[in-house]
Amino acid sequence: MDSATAQRPTTWTPAAAEPEKRDLWTAMLRGARGRCPNCGEGKLFRAFLKTHDHCSACGETFSHHRADDLPAYLVIVVVGHLVVPMILWTETNFAPPIPVQLAIYLPFTLIMSLVLLQPIKGAVVGLQWALRMHGFDEGAADAKNPYI
Repeated sequence: MDSATAQRPTTWTPAAAEPEKRDLWTAMLRGARGRCPNCGEGKLFRAFLKTHDHCSACGETFSHHRADDLPAYLVIVVVGHLVVPMILWTETNFAPPIPVQLAIYLPFTLIMSLVLLQPIKGAVVGLQWALRMHGFDEGAADAKNPYI
């Protein structure tokens, strides 16, 4: 091979510019289990809803995720779809006194909300990682602040 062909630039193709695909469902399932969406080994949370800055197993950075209020909204939707039909069915079939209903529905709603909040937040972080949102794209010009 001569020096002219060795120095020739390669042709750009769309396939060469695309980063490798990340499996959305695997990342969301790993996040819902509280594990790193990248490797599935390291812990995602250091406290109930506080994420670690990075994965202890693979080093993936979590500090730039932006779950914001989406997990809370999703918990409201899920728990509401469980509690409201239960309330309506109980009220139409049995009509128990209001204090009895409150003694059942309020603790049930609180417990279900607390049980679902962390897995849903983990799934949202996994979704963001899989779709390369909010700094999870290592090829971005400025991964720390995408708004610059």
